[in-house]
Order: sequence, then C-alpha cells, then structure tokens
Amino acid sequence: MNAKAIARLGIPGSLVARAGVMVGEARRAGVTADDARRILTGIVAAPETFAADPHFGPLAAALAELRATESAALATLRPRDEPVPWRQWGVDIDPAAVAQMEAAMRLPVAVAGALMPDAHVGYGLPIGGVLATDQAVVPYAVGVDIACRMKLSVLDLPPQWLDTQADRLVAALEAETRFGVGAEFGRNDGVTRSRPREHPVLDEDWCVSPVTQRFHDRARLQLGTSGSGNHFVEFGTFSVAADEAGGLGLAAGTYLALLSHSGSRGTGAAVCEHYSRIALDRCRDLPPSMRHLGWLPLDSEPGREYWAAMSLMGRYAAANHACIHRHVAEHLGAGVILDVENHHNFAWQEEHVVDGVRRTVVVHRKGATPAGAGVLGIIPGSMATPGYLVRGRGAAASLDSASHGAGRRMSRTKARQSYRWKDVRAALAAGGVRLISAGLDEAPFAYKDIASVMAAQADLVHTTGRFDPRLVKMAPDGEQPED
Repeated sequence: MNAKAIARLGIPGSLVARAGVMVGEARRAGVTADDARRILTGIVAAPETFAADPHFGPLAAALAELRATESAALATLRPRDEPVPWRQWGVDIDPAAVAQMEAAMRLPVAVAGALMPDAHVGYGLPIGGVLATDQAVVPYAVGVDIACRMKLSVLDLPPQWLDTQADRLVAALEAETRFGVGAEFGRNDGVTRSRPREHPVLDEDWCVSPVTQRFHDRARLQLGTSGSGNHFVEFGTFSVAADEAGGLGLAAGTYLALLSHSGSRGTGAAVCEHYSRIALDRCRDLPPSMRHLGWLPLDSEPGREYWAAMSLMGRYAAANHACIHRHVAEHLGAGVILDVENHHNFAWQEEHVVDGVRRTVVVHRKGATPAGAGVLGIIPGSMATPGYLVRGRGAAASLDSASHGAGRRMSRTKARQSYRWKDVRAALAAGGVRLISAGLDEAPFAYKDIASVMAAQADLVHTTGRFDPRLVKMAPDGEQPED
C-alpha cells in the first residue's frame, strides 16, 4: 500500500509516512492488505476504537491528538457571540460600514475598537476603522495601500507665488512627480528619460519577505511616485494663528506649502495581497461577513514576515514622500521651514487600557490618523476644501486616533454617474483652485463636509493650522484607483 493509497483512505498528510511504516510492519507480521486497509479506514472514522490495536494503536492515538489540536484551533477561530465594546464618532456613516465594524469586533482576537467620522465601506475593516487585537495582525485591517500617509512641507517662498508664479509651481509638480498605476522614474516615456530616485531605504534588507525581495527592482523605479485614486501632490496656503504658531516654530501668518498623499505603491499592494491570502486561508472557517478579516498570529512565521514587510513598506512610503518634497523644493530653490508627516494605513504595537488593565495590543488604523496626546497629524479635505494640521488629544476611547480625511460619501461609480466636469470646474473656480489633472470620481462633491467631520471629532484632535489647496495634481481621469 503506497502513500497515495493511504492518503485516499483519509489519513492526514502529516501522518501518511508513519502509517506507511506501520502498514509494512503489520504486513510482515501477517496482517493482510485488505485487513490493513479496513483498519486504516476504521481509524479515520473513529481513532479511539483502535487505540489498543497492536499494530496501528500509535497511529490511532496520533490521529486523535491531531484532531483534538485542530478542534482547539477551530475554537479560536469561532467569532464571539457578542462584539467587544467599541465607539463611533459622527452620525453620517453608511450602515454597511457600521456593520463591517460590528463584524470586526466579533473577531476572537479583537479587544477594542473605534470608528472615525469619515468612515465608509472597505475590504474587511471599514475605512476609518480602528481595531485593537491581541498579538495578531489583520492584513486587510491595515489596508491594501500599506502605509498610505500624508506629508506637509511649509516652504520659505512667498504665498503670493500661488498667483504670480503659478506656472512655475505647476512646472515643478509636472517635472518632479509621477502619477498613474504603473508610474515610475527611470524609464523612457517617449519624450525624456528620467533617472530613478535615490534613498537609503533601498539599501535596507528587502529579504524580510519573499514579496519584498521579488519587488525590490520595481520599488526602486517607483520610488518618489504617487500612484492613483485619491493620491495627490498639491500647493496651497498654510495658515497658522498666533496662539499656535510658537508651538510649530513659526511666526503667525500665511505660508506657501506643499502637501502630498500616497503610500507604498505596487510593492505594498503585493505584500497585502500575498499575506491576506495566507490569512484568509488560515481563517477560512470564518463566516462570509468576516472572510476578509483573517489574521496572522505575531508569533507565526507568516505573521513575523508580514510585520517585517509592513514595517519596511512604512519606511518606503515615507521615502516616497521625502523624494517628492525634496525634489520639488530643489526644483524651486526653496527651503523647508516646517515638515510634518504621518501614516494612516498601518498597525502599531501600543499600550492601552483594555478591560481595566494596561497592556500591549496591536492597533490597526485603516484610514485613521494617530492622535496621541500632543502628536501632530494631517487631515486633508478634498481638492476644493481645506485640510488641517492637528494635535491629538490622546482620547483613550478612540485608541488615540482620529479621521484621516473628509471621507467619501459615495462610491467612485456613483460620482462618475452623478457629476460632470463643468460642475467640478465651477466649484474649483469658486475656491480659487487650479486643477492640473484628476479623475471625475475625485470630484469634491463625492466627499463628506470636512467641517462637519472635524466638528464630530473635536474631542479627539485640536486644530493647529489650516491648509487651503490652490494647485492640485492627481492621476489623470480613467486611471484605476490604488487607494
């Protein structure tokens, strides 16, 4: 009886070799092939019955132990009957997003959560969802665009340049940024050949995961690019009042500033896809409403790999923004007098009070801004509405988090069906905004009112400064969104 025949009887793969040895020994002791086949079939059906069998007893005991272990593992995958406590900020939130949050709070590894006022539906955890887990990471609770983030640079150029030198500023954006799904530096675009950007992150160890190792060359070419979807690079005014300016090292007034929003590009998406697939397969017994919430224990090999790859993607995304801001500033001969940045698609190991006990948990912020006490963060609006520099208040109930923007109030498809470019251009003209490129699905009307979102989270953050967009560059219309 060969291995394939033994496996066809239902013996698990991890026990097939041992079963083959026992079959050989039993045959030499006089047990017929038919009897061996009958006993193995019986062991598969009820291993306890054959525990005393002189030839196959150890196999029966091993199968019984394996099934007990699998049963215990399945019990750890079973959703909670009731969700762990969580809190919602804001009222104008899609019920489907609330349902997603409720489902996430029923994960057996979930210990706390919060939903931000810009929330809308996402894969697994909603955008704007904050999920704390016990020693486990949920790839889809970090997001597809790992380490999507914001960066603000206040420049030492006069804000009047937005009127008097607008073409020069636009030329800097056109020359020093790349948008689109396959956007790269270092390839011939038919007109000019650019050089790849350089940053020390490319010299780090990219062998922490087979995915990052395989994508290193692509990451090199995509360094300093912005992708598509809601990603942008824009110039505008940054205003700060006297009572806030000192804390930023600025004088009160209005400045010219550069603001960017993007993440870890194709490599980050590949990391998410690879480890989400592993997590979903591991947790395949979760109900359909939770199937995108598969998790990886941090002490497992794939969990350690994902965490290392996610951390690398965080540094790579930061490098993308650093390259964009450095090259744009150098193009203009400008200096940077204030620099602020933050992730909003990431997971951190942090200490929080859970059930009255301070402990280390994994906090996933999927489209949520870190808002610990005194921590600076950037919350943008839309292409036609202001964004805000904020300081966190350290609200325990929100797990030190706030919104990551205004948040969509309708899908991309609905936005394209609902609006026309003439409506968008009129709104932009009214706000003094010049649009270099963007998709119609990014129309400002597709987003919630940023003032209402900020009002809903006044207990989470304190506004320190205001950014008003004036020159906006996004991926051209028709690009597949990557956000």
